[in-house]
Amino acid sequence: MKIDYFTHLEPGCFYHLFNQGNARVKVFYKDDNYSYFLKKVDSYLDNYVEIYAYCLLSNHFHMLIRLKEGSEIIKNTNKIKGLENFYTRNIGEADLPGLLVSEMFRRLFMSYAKAINKQQNRTGSLFRKNFKRKKINDLEYLKEVIIYIHRNPKKHGIISDFRDYPWSSYSRILEDKISKLGKEQTISWFGDKQNFIACHERHTEDEGEERPDFPSL
Repeated sequence: MKIDYFTHLEPGCFYHLFNQGNARVKVFYKDDNYSYFLKKVDSYLDNYVEIYAYCLLSNHFHMLIRLKEGSEIIKNTNKIKGLENFYTRNIGEADLPGLLVSEMFRRLFMSYAKAINKQQNRTGSLFRKNFKRKKINDLEYLKEVIIYIHRNPKKHGIISDFRDYPWSSYSRILEDKISKLGKEQTISWFGDKQNFIACHERHTEDEGEERPDFPSL
């Protein structure tokens, strides 16, 4: 089955998002870069999407998100400078929220890239132009994506125990701290914390192989 990685984003829907450095260059060079990117994500996306899982690696990242409802997206973007042209184009009402969120992702990547280019004394694009996205309609697949995202550092041989990787949401989900991350909802999909942990630990997929509907990064 051919997967459309460039499908339009739809309000209220879940997506597995992923992007990597242009020509697979590094996008994170030191710890401060990872934390800075997460702050940028909060700044640019908090009003438009809900984030349930993420993992940042040196040259790419994964996220599980859900777009907020269309009316909320439009309400939160209609006063942002530079977005006026979206409201004057011949864009259908159903497509507008998704295009606005895509634009906020573009601004996120550009803002972060500007800081990294300055830090590394480099020029040019940092991320691939089109970030990929896979719509999720099935609860079991949703849980599988969460596990895949959290186990990604082990899959790539970055760390022997994915639970110790500092730049994924795995440990944050298990913490009893107030957070904008959709921790309670994520845990509820697995039933409880114990089953969340158990499902991650008994995951038996051969991490040396790619599933056809997951990206090869």
